[in-house]
Amino acid sequence: MTSSSSSLQNLRVAIVGAGPAGIYAGSILTNSVQAAGGSVAIDLFESLPAPYGLIRYGVAPDHPRIKGIVGSLHEMLDAGTTRFIGNVEVGRDISLDELHERYDAVILATGAIRDAVLDIPGIDLPGSHGAADFVAWFDGHPDVPTEWSLDQREVAVIGNGNVALDVARMLAKHAVDLRSTEIADNVLAGLEASAVTDVHVFGRRGPADIKFTPIELRELGEVPDVDIIVHDEDFAYLEGVAPANNQLKVMLRILNSWRTREATGASRRLHLHFYHSPVEVLGEGKVEGLRFERTEPVGDGTVRGTGEFREYPVQQVYRAVGYYGTPVIDAPFDEKAGVVSNVEGRVNNSHTTGDIGAPLVPGLYATGWIKRGPVGLIGHTKSDAMETIAHLVADAEAGALPARTVDGDVLELLAERDVEFTTWDGWLALDAHERELGATHQHARERVKVVPRDEQVRVSRSGALVP
Repeated sequence: MTSSSSSLQNLRVAIVGAGPAGIYAGSILTNSVQAAGGSVAIDLFESLPAPYGLIRYGVAPDHPRIKGIVGSLHEMLDAGTTRFIGNVEVGRDISLDELHERYDAVILATGAIRDAVLDIPGIDLPGSHGAADFVAWFDGHPDVPTEWSLDQREVAVIGNGNVALDVARMLAKHAVDLRSTEIADNVLAGLEASAVTDVHVFGRRGPADIKFTPIELRELGEVPDVDIIVHDEDFAYLEGVAPANNQLKVMLRILNSWRTREATGASRRLHLHFYHSPVEVLGEGKVEGLRFERTEPVGDGTVRGTGEFREYPVQQVYRAVGYYGTPVIDAPFDEKAGVVSNVEGRVNNSHTTGDIGAPLVPGLYATGWIKRGPVGLIGHTKSDAMETIAHLVADAEAGALPARTVDGDVLELLAERDVEFTTWDGWLALDAHERELGATHQHARERVKVVPRDEQVRVSRSGALVP
């Protein structure tokens, strides 16, 4: 039995989640403690065999520029100050209480991987899907089915953010244009068999309120053999309205250029619809259409219904209306907000996040989307972690962290339970294995992603570089 120091000497911290939020938290914590003359040992737990979270399993395979963030994340983990422990699910393989026994502090960085709810009639009909599930499939996530039905011609995507654009682009894009990416073979085969000809993207607000980024929108218009179709009626409210910022100005310029672009007779079409609020998914036993109410701007950034309803024949629906946080067993969770209950990253015993009157859970913190909800980009994740780590360091200096009660390496406990955990060296082996698969593939690629979990674990644990 040991007790932890209340200072920054010999601090031991567990981080749950090896996406950008967790990796940034580990790097910032190391730098902060070392700058104060202290020392810290960090274990980074991940439920998947591989690191990087949504950077590996939430970014479309045709976006290598965005995936460039992996380079900096790799450097942080390769520095050796944070130990990666993969294929371990907290709450199943090891409990949160067992982490508290072995570490001075625990940081939750589990992110948000589930789809937010769209509560309209018919949303659960066969053929209606959450965008997160489709993204996980085309990114080769090991815990989703390897096959996805794309046997319908007309498909709808509900949402006006970058996830909606990713989904729409992957549905409209021809598989031949994805062969040079790291796309998994089973996904490529599924897209090659796709019957999709028309993809409709519906947003509740207007073109001036889109949540895309300019690069995502511009790329949409560069997809080969796909015509972009917009409707003049959706731009009527913009007359005399100045764009709120330069980013929006660029995107409106792109959208307006599509209004005058001649159709090429492409084999696939991508339709952008604005001022459409979903009312009902139509169909008997399967998706057969969508019903919307037309909306109009009120003037304060919101919209209201006009009483005009329209129906569109579609046979598949993808809702991309946001993500919902992933709870951690035994951690307080705000079901409404979909986040771990916290105040500035300090977790509290409440079911309402931000409740400053609720007592804190000593030694438990949160960062990233599980802390603030699924909004913002990588830069927000970094500033998020800085706030959380500042509180953790202050608590350590004040002697407010609970005492450790169990000594010994957590890997011994996992081994006793026959948990097939993976390590950083194992990831390097899997990374090399995937790159070798890509180099020898009939369509030369940077890598071919290994999909089955058991195969990822086998390669990682054996250090094999070839199949």
